[in-house]
Amino acid sequence: MKKIAEQIFLAGVNGVLPEKLMQSQVKLSGDLLQIAEKKFPLSRFRHIYVLAAGKAAASMAKGAETVLGNRITNGHVVTKYGHGTDLKYLTLTEAGHPIPDTEGVKGTQKIVCIALHRTAIIRFCGVKGTQKIVCIARKATENDLVICLISGGASALMADFPEGVTLNDLKRTNELLIKCGADITEINTVRKHLSKIKGGQLARMLFPATTVCLMLSDVIGDKLDVIASGPTVGDSSSFANTLAIIGKYSLQNSLPAPVLHYLHGGADGSVPDTPKPDNPIFQNVHNYIIGSNGIALECASRKALEFGFKPLVVINSLQGDVTEVANFILKTIENQKPTGNKPVCLLFGGEPTVRVSGNGIGGRNQHLALYLATKINRRKNITVLCAGTDGTDGPTNAAGAVVDNETASKSVEKGVDPRHYLANYDSYHFFQQVGGHIVTGNTGTNVMDMIVVLIKL
Repeated sequence: MKKIAEQIFLAGVNGVLPEKLMQSQVKLSGDLLQIAEKKFPLSRFRHIYVLAAGKAAASMAKGAETVLGNRITNGHVVTKYGHGTDLKYLTLTEAGHPIPDTEGVKGTQKIVCIALHRTAIIRFCGVKGTQKIVCIARKATENDLVICLISGGASALMADFPEGVTLNDLKRTNELLIKCGADITEINTVRKHLSKIKGGQLARMLFPATTVCLMLSDVIGDKLDVIASGPTVGDSSSFANTLAIIGKYSLQNSLPAPVLHYLHGGADGSVPDTPKPDNPIFQNVHNYIIGSNGIALECASRKALEFGFKPLVVINSLQGDVTEVANFILKTIENQKPTGNKPVCLLFGGEPTVRVSGNGIGGRNQHLALYLATKINRRKNITVLCAGTDGTDGPTNAAGAVVDNETASKSVEKGVDPRHYLANYDSYHFFQQVGGHIVTGNTGTNVMDMIVVLIKL
């Protein structure tokens, strides 16, 4: 059952692999380029630029290269360490995630510098990455086409910060936001207002060029302005919202003073806010979601059917504290009624949050799996897999873990107490000792998490 659960999960991941999605969404026939539902005669454009950021950015960029080849004038990709690939027409920077680092800053600067057409500055400064994205953006004219390829993780990977704030300040802010229990919408609201590229500001740099942004969604509800902090989408949040979030999680005394000073300045009106949805800079921007958790769940559902299960996609918007999510899953399991002899596959998607208080190592999926293992202990014929579609769960090499109704009791027999590892938020070392890790390596995609529950009623 554990092996079947893993195969169902992998089928979902396979359904949202970037290169496959790109080939279905970007097509070239003679002079006519079709991107999603828009068609563009290439004779309209003097240059084509490709800007990509996120965990799946390299794979998406590879797909764009396959279609466009040497028609690409210039472009840059910023992705997570270990997620890069060989590219022929685009340059690439690997950087830190989920905590921004120096390479992320350099990568963002490289994008900026290409946009500004300041090649001499690039050679002199040796900058890479996000600056290059911004430079490409600012170089674009009304006769240019800019293809943006955005996936989860881009908020951290496109690392930049305002004057008076340092990289260490940005790192500390991200660490606090990730560990305090804030959801991705709240985290990205703060990130937008500490950036000059997020929250629609990349679109402002690109205007008046034609911009098409293809996204892999890693957020609840597939909200365009939240995915990667919405670099090409009008932002309805404000500096006042960031201060409310900081107050909600009692971060006033923890955040670096320069960050607080800058955010208060924005709330007071001394710092311009992000461009809002009705701003005319968005008139030439076309945003499309080409991959999502919902698509992955449907692919997993078809695989479950092949294995003889009755599949049910329960929800693709799981969110909230991991304990609340677990209780919802358990209640759904309890409500299942027998349907003859056919086993059931329940599928859930989303992104729970964990308020970390221990000193262990793990991730939300491993923690959720371990917690569920204690709750289904000795109940018959239940198997649960919790994993991230990107292949990474927290700062570990595992995508998640799979458990069944015997995991907790067998671990105790081995002298490994699951309650101790739960209390210390050390799920990684629990599964390292008793088995159950799902290890896929970098999948090349990122559409939140999947939970697969198999029940023999």
